[in-house]
Amino acid sequence: MFKARRLLFFYVETPLHVGAGRASANVDLPIQRERVTQYPMVQASSLKGALRAEYRHQYNLKDDSPEVEAVFGKTGSSGENWAGAISTGDSRILLFPVRSLAGVFAWVTSLHALESFRRTADLVGQPIPWTLPQGEPSADSAWVGSKSQVVAQGKVVLEEFSFNAQPKNEVDAVAQWLAANALPQGGAFQYWREALPGRLCILPEDAFRDFCLYGTEVQTHVRIDPDKKTVEDSALWTAESLPADSLLYAPLMAMDVRNGKDQMDADNVLKEFDFLQNGHVQLGGDETTGQGWIAVKVYGG
Repeated sequence: MFKARRLLFFYVETPLHVGAGRASANVDLPIQRERVTQYPMVQASSLKGALRAEYRHQYNLKDDSPEVEAVFGKTGSSGENWAGAISTGDSRILLFPVRSLAGVFAWVTSLHALESFRRTADLVGQPIPWTLPQGEPSADSAWVGSKSQVVAQGKVVLEEFSFNAQPKNEVDAVAQWLAANALPQGGAFQYWREALPGRLCILPEDAFRDFCLYGTEVQTHVRIDPDKKTVEDSALWTAESLPADSLLYAPLMAMDVRNGKDQMDADNVLKEFDFLQNGHVQLGGDETTGQGWIAVKVYGG
């Protein structure tokens, strides 16, 4: 049983590609998605690998050092083996940015996404204080805050789709809580924290799913022949990325170290990751072209 638990929030600062490893009908290299909802996600194995790399870098350790193996575990065909003391869950989407006719862009979400987040928060012992409106948005409406910046003449126009704006006090409460607890602190994110209450929209489930499916960023890549300076044969492909300004979350949980040597309890295991607070982590591919940088906020403890 896990003894110490936290929530991690990930604010995507540059397009994020964590690949699914298979082509789809629309793109050669799609991103990872939940099987049922098709919402974008980052699988726990990918996230844990990135945290391991950041842990090594932070403490200047080798991958097979005793400190790394104590926290992340050790496996092999010979010698002692043990499970790691740190565990992550899948990273799931909470807010998705969409182009807006008014206010440039909106952060959209749905009741399903918000309630899934609440369930994860409860799992890690971090109950959420806000409540959501009763019922759900109708197919042609969007719930917005009392001072929404994305409403024009009573409508919220996202991409080519129009919704009737319905102001809700509960949307203000959700947005203010997320701005204070989910977005990174510090001057670099002050504008975004202040902007969130005016840009948050809670959409019908189908509309939110469709934006998550078709509103991602698709980049075209080519490989150039270094001598001819032309595109090589069969060297054209497309890659999907989660757009910048998306917000994801994941649980981070710990147990006592289980190698039989170190006496590090679960609380101290989590303290080893205090460096994540308001820091940055690189996830996914295309690191050398500036992709996959995310800002981290730790909640709880």
